[in-house]
Amino acid sequence: MPFIFCCVVTMPIFGQTADHPLAAKDLFLQKKWVDSIYNGMSLEEKVGQLFMARAFSNQSKAEENRVAKLINENHIGGLIFSSGGPVRQANLNNLYQAISKTPLLIGMDAEWGLSMRLDSTYAFPWNMTLGAIRDLELVEKTGYQIGEHTKRIGVHFNFAPAVDINTNPNNPIIGNRSFGEDRENVTQKGDAFMRGMQAAGVLANAKHFPGHGDTDVDSHKALPTIDFNERRIDSIELYPYKELIKNGLSSVMVAHLSVPSLEPRPGLPSSLSKAIVTGILKERLGFKGLIFTDALEMKGVSNFGKDGEVDLAAFQAGNDVLLISEDVPVGIAKIVEAYKNKDITEERLALSVKKILMAKFKVGLENYQPIGTANLVEDLNRLKDDLLYSQLMEGAITVIKNKGEILPLRNLATKKIAYVELGDDSGSPFFDELKKYTKVHMVQDISLNAIMTKLQNYNTVVIGFHKNNENPWKDYKFTEKELTWIYEIARTNTVILDVFARPYALNDLLSFENIEGVVMSYQNSKISQEKSAQLLFGAIPALGVLPVSINDDFKVGQSVYYNAIQSLSYGLPEQVGMSSEKLNRLDSIAQYAIDGKMTPGIQLLVARKGKVVYNKNFGKHRYTGDEKVKFDDMYDVASLTKILATLPLLMELEEKNVVSLDTKLSKMLPEYASSNKRNITIKQMLSHYARLKPWIPFYVATLDPENKKPDPKYYRRVPSLKYNIKIAEEMYLRKDYPDTMQKIIKETDLLSSLRYRYSDLPYYILKEYIENYYDKPMDELVQDHFYQSLGANYTTYNPSPMFSNTNLVPTEIDDYFRFQEVQGFVHDMGAAMENGVGGHAGIFSNANDVAKIMQMYLQKGFYGGKRYLKPETIDKFNTCYFCSQDVRRGIGFDKPQLSESGPTCGCVSMTSFGHSGFTGTYAWADPEEEIVYIFLANRTYPNAGVNTLLKEDIRTDIQRLIYEAIIE
Repeated sequence: MPFIFCCVVTMPIFGQTADHPLAAKDLFLQKKWVDSIYNGMSLEEKVGQLFMARAFSNQSKAEENRVAKLINENHIGGLIFSSGGPVRQANLNNLYQAISKTPLLIGMDAEWGLSMRLDSTYAFPWNMTLGAIRDLELVEKTGYQIGEHTKRIGVHFNFAPAVDINTNPNNPIIGNRSFGEDRENVTQKGDAFMRGMQAAGVLANAKHFPGHGDTDVDSHKALPTIDFNERRIDSIELYPYKELIKNGLSSVMVAHLSVPSLEPRPGLPSSLSKAIVTGILKERLGFKGLIFTDALEMKGVSNFGKDGEVDLAAFQAGNDVLLISEDVPVGIAKIVEAYKNKDITEERLALSVKKILMAKFKVGLENYQPIGTANLVEDLNRLKDDLLYSQLMEGAITVIKNKGEILPLRNLATKKIAYVELGDDSGSPFFDELKKYTKVHMVQDISLNAIMTKLQNYNTVVIGFHKNNENPWKDYKFTEKELTWIYEIARTNTVILDVFARPYALNDLLSFENIEGVVMSYQNSKISQEKSAQLLFGAIPALGVLPVSINDDFKVGQSVYYNAIQSLSYGLPEQVGMSSEKLNRLDSIAQYAIDGKMTPGIQLLVARKGKVVYNKNFGKHRYTGDEKVKFDDMYDVASLTKILATLPLLMELEEKNVVSLDTKLSKMLPEYASSNKRNITIKQMLSHYARLKPWIPFYVATLDPENKKPDPKYYRRVPSLKYNIKIAEEMYLRKDYPDTMQKIIKETDLLSSLRYRYSDLPYYILKEYIENYYDKPMDELVQDHFYQSLGANYTTYNPSPMFSNTNLVPTEIDDYFRFQEVQGFVHDMGAAMENGVGGHAGIFSNANDVAKIMQMYLQKGFYGGKRYLKPETIDKFNTCYFCSQDVRRGIGFDKPQLSESGPTCGCVSMTSFGHSGFTGTYAWADPEEEIVYIFLANRTYPNAGVNTLLKEDIRTDIQRLIYEAIIE
């Protein structure tokens, strides 16, 4: 039977003041416009304003015509757009507005952004993710940026935020759409979101009144029951509405719920209940904004009447806007009939219609302008949205268990880490990001037994649970097989479980006893996966708090907080005061170098303030072939070896007082006591101010004088005890020749005058000294002391036995010494003759690893939670001691030029330092701007020839653009 309620007597709407939630800045003009429009309407037009019909932008012309007919013939007040695309929707919006006598109020469900309904638009994190964030300003910013998107596409009302307090883990329709189970948290987040969105000029809508959070029924399919007493509902479910209403909430959506304690009539939906809509929302809570029904086509309400009865009942209950009526013309006719029968008064009708018109004026529809479609998709997918998303995930990811402080992962030299991927979605971004920090292997198999056997080789297992991120309703549960695997793996391994799904997924785990670390990452987006990997290694702090309880194991609000441990993180330039647009100019110079055949390939990295903000690859391994440069490719870094290997080992010895900068060669190596170099100090020779020759071509003396090929006196094609120094494929040097090289260095003449002259010879000498001191080869020393614990797993001498040639970039087609392509063997001839391990050359690395070492220097010897060197040591070596003699160098480090030309762009600080390498490599760090710049190349391929990279100032031009990209 129809639901007819008694008339509602109301006060005139413009008896309200400027604090009315729908009041515009100019109340007088608003009232004038509203009255003018209202007074010019027929009864049918007024009633039509109460209806908001659904529209699509991805359906047929017939659907378009249906909506147009509702506008033309039924004078509906607004549209709620559903699925489609942004440009199509904008065009339809313009069309519909053009044919409407009164401008249409446009609404959308865009709780996490327009992508809730539209393709090609941005998806912000779900509310549950936002609920984990402590920083309310970030949530407010989310509301603001979603508001910007919705406003850009012509939407005036966003049906958000959902302020349901999700106290039921089995809720089928709310779940991730809620900020959590704690009323204070939900209220604070909902209020911040509302303030942000309304500041952007889009009206907010709190839903689903009086509270849909503790149901296990989807109201789209049936009528859920909220079976709590009035006191409980008032203190929990209604709490967010009270606070948001105080703070200027524009509208509320009333849900279809059975609430026996609030509505005495059995089974009557809350949306049709005068006691709930008028008695509680309007009178007790004093709400004066617009009241929307939830969609009236939903089964939770549509079964309670026919032929417009539901529409009439909803209006008489106190709702202003009837959303998605099953039959708009019939609903209008029913309300007109009730009006004529005096079941609805003019005051009641005017109250709702004028509120609707107030809202239209407030959003600018008195001066409607069509939506421009130029750059629309770009405007809805901005860099600033990625920036905010990154900040949100950094603030949300939550560590909820950290037994034995397993997190953040440190002491990487002792860690053997495996990654096991579970779930139905990809974890590739997570795995790729993990590998930036240390060696991590993916362990896969269809058999648990096989997995367990493989895991015996590891001491730490990261299990990633990755579930589809398409929308918040997707399945989030572990399968029984996955649960079994987790229990068994955790029983015999140290495990970190990282969940990229809603927190309730953890409810199915019967025990967390054997799981050392549990991390809640909430969503399986690319950014979420990357940030979670960074958090595991302490590159970003653990900040999030659990927004809901997990059984009795973890309570709402629980979290383990830890600070970042100063490892490199990865993000966007704007996070560190740089411009993405300006940094992208680096691409053109790098590509210019590739196109100009200055080098076949380039790895290029920029970090600022501890965050890598630019990391790109260009070109290929060779000018011919298809092997493109990859992030895990390794370059021969040539003389960067000096500051990446020899120098840090020497710094350690200086800190231990084994040597000082004034230590003489005669004291370091007794054989130098009678040498012409006996009084040269470390300070002098590493400043390149010691009269040492630039280099000695040792290999020339080992060539046959007649044919200029390797002399059999020194080389063999197969190894033996006597010939065991591998120079290249099928080329083995006599094992005693490195001693000959040291003798030649000791006995060679000094230059005739003392002036700045760059020389490799100090590093041959220091290698001899360091290896003698430790009685251990230098390649092992630098691994043990630095690379392993830094997670520099792509940094090594002699990479060929450990890495595939597909990751080793060739340096030259040698036609003067080795007579073959040099790949995986050091390019420098002298280093090659030292078994590939030189103090001056021999290291292979990638840009990411070189950046770690340079960042360690920049951070005064500290990285990843470990102190490698003292700050005063870094300062001591990063000092120019002979500047007055026109020598720019520090101790080992190159420094900025003292005059016009030099190794930098001239735009760096004088405290900056770095080095370059013969193969085209370059590494530079600037403490004042906190910048690390890495350029790796193989410009010597296929032959060294003219150094066009240097001649064309490619590396320093890139450096200049990096500094020009600084915006704060």
